[in-house]
Formats: sequence, C-alpha cells, structure tokens
Amino acid sequence: MEPTVVCNGLTKIYPQGATQVRALDGIDLAIPRHDFACLSGPSGSGKTTLLNLIGGLDVPTAGEVWINGKRVDNMEKGPLAELRLHHLGFVFQAYNLIPVLSAQENVELIMQLQGVAAGQRSAKARSILAEVGLEGLADRRPAELSGGQQQRVAVARAIVSEPALVLADEPTANLDSHTAQTLMDLLRHMNAEHGITFLFSTHDRLVMDYSKRLIRLRDGRIEADERRA
Repeated sequence: MEPTVVCNGLTKIYPQGATQVRALDGIDLAIPRHDFACLSGPSGSGKTTLLNLIGGLDVPTAGEVWINGKRVDNMEKGPLAELRLHHLGFVFQAYNLIPVLSAQENVELIMQLQGVAAGQRSAKARSILAEVGLEGLADRRPAELSGGQQQRVAVARAIVSEPALVLADEPTANLDSHTAQTLMDLLRHMNAEHGITFLFSTHDRLVMDYSKRLIRLRDGRIEADERRA
C-alpha cells in the first residue's frame, strides 16, 4: 500500500542576513498509511519546518513531498488548496481559531467548505466537541475559552471530517496532564477505528510515549527512527 507521506531529499534553507540557515538537510522519510508517528528533537531541529513542508504551507529549497501519491511541493495553489481541504487536518501551536465564530462554528467550518449539509455538520461538530471534553461550550467564542479549551477546539476541527492525514504541532501544549492523556486516547482511537494517519511534532514525553513511531531530528537531519510495538 502506498505511504500517506513520502519525502525525498527534503531541504529547506532560510536566508538570515549574510548567512543561510539550513533548517532541513536532505530528509528522506516515508509515513505509511495508518501510522501514528512523532517528530521529536531540540528547538531548531527542524520539526515544525518539516510539518509545514509536508502540509504544503511552505515550499522546500530542494527535494519532493508526496501525499497519497500526489506531488505537493510544486502543486498549483488551487489543487493544493483542494487537497488540504479534503485530505489534511492541521493542529497549530497558535490554534488559528476564527475569533468571531463559536467553538462549534470553528469546527463546522471545514465541513461547510466541503459542502456538508448543515444538519449533518452540526451533529458531527457537537459530537466531536463532546468527545474532546467541551460539551456545553459549543456556543462560546475563542476569547471565552481557556488556552487548553481552544487547543481542544483546534483538535476537534482537525479530525471532525476524518482526513487521511493530521499534522499536529505540539498538540498537548497548554493542556494539563489528565486532559492531554484523554486527548491522546481520542487520537489513538481515531487512528485505530478510522484509519487516520497522524504525524506529531512535540517536546512532550506523553505524546512520544503514545506514538507508535518516534523520529528524532537534530540539525535538520533524522538522527534516529524507532518503531514501537
């Protein structure tokens, strides 16, 4: 079965004054379907850069990114937007919730863009908000929620339409240990029952322990790649 993600020779160089910063240095990586994998490493190792390139949010200096057999690093904006809409879910450190929308409306937004009927998307949004522990808070706007609650809304939005791949940058940031564990249990369930592929970037030992695969980055290169039972 074709992997969900394939990276070939992935390199990203950022200009910094008169010098250049090599954020990624020739990454070769395959993420099989249904994987539950985690990128770890010190700050500046390239974790977030790699997630952004895989998600088509940035373009590499060199190399290729393939998702579900389609090359995305050189894809036109229109097809790339369609691929992200229908096949990718994102969880960002900054949440990226729309402040004028309620929690439910934020979760429904992707489904609305996908053309899902109003009644169906409302039911799915309320169900997933309950699963992430936000039952009763569906009508609150982001400013009325704590940081941890906003993070859970962002996770709910990413997984509600059951995309092929979810990219999550520090998904347990701002969560207490109990809520973080509950969230990771939910994501493992979505992985096992719905076949969603997950790729995390994290410093959190809990996320690492839940992952089936731990990929360690250092100085823009893969230092170790460990498959767990």
